[in-house]
Amino acid sequence: MSESKISVGVCGWGDHHDLYTQGVPSRNKLSVYASHFPIVEVDASFYAIQPQKNYATWARETPDTFAFIVKPHQAMTGHQRGESTLDRPELFRQFKESIQPLVEAGKLKALLFQFPPWFDCTREHVQYVQSCVRHFARYQVAVEFRHRSWFSEQYQDKTLHFLRELNAAHVVCDEPQVGNGCVPIVVSVTQPAFSLVRLHGRNVSGWRDPGQGQNWRDVRYLYDYSEAELQEWAPRIRQLAEGAQDVCVLFNNNSGGHASANAKRFMQILNIEPTGLHPRQMELF
Repeated sequence: MSESKISVGVCGWGDHHDLYTQGVPSRNKLSVYASHFPIVEVDASFYAIQPQKNYATWARETPDTFAFIVKPHQAMTGHQRGESTLDRPELFRQFKESIQPLVEAGKLKALLFQFPPWFDCTREHVQYVQSCVRHFARYQVAVEFRHRSWFSEQYQDKTLHFLRELNAAHVVCDEPQVGNGCVPIVVSVTQPAFSLVRLHGRNVSGWRDPGQGQNWRDVRYLYDYSEAELQEWAPRIRQLAEGAQDVCVLFNNNSGGHASANAKRFMQILNIEPTGLHPRQMELF
């Protein structure tokens, strides 16, 4: 394997109860999280554009080498099907302004544009992805598709070429294979500086029919990776590390409390010992 850096973390820092065994208050959870992992995905930004003060606080509460992967607001990626109260240029402007504390602190690893399961491979959608990536050209951008058409036999090579031309990172996904609203595992590097892997679990029944209401995420992402499944991913990560300088792996199987344990075991499998973390005694606060 090359000298590429591999970082492992999870999505969000609030729900991983096995990390906070001392009854850590919410305001201290990120500091404790940063004693276990060197990277995290920010999901709150998907539901609301965060005030700058939040990002400033998060930057201040994490070590110098800690990094954030931030998801743009759902109205920017087509998840919000209703009318937004802001026009799109203003929405993009506000989001870009909001993340500046992370940019200034050197802690913004990437922006994760995750497009919804109904966002299929059409000319209109290709042009929209192109617009999003170019709008944030000064940042590292990762693109996650969730409609299978992007990786059909007809379009897979074209999709990867398209992302290479945009200088955007293809997000390699692990998720249940249940039809058009999911993508296959496509181990490919499209941006030599950065590769992103997101493991969503393999809850087939929950992915197909997660139910309605606020608990749908709890159903969809309820999964505990087995030792064999984690071992299966190790050579894929090493393959990505041959083509990308920086490889980030995020576990998104949060709802049952399995993500952090799976992530820690995966670091052991890869013989990764992250440096520059907060001292582990932060758990006592």
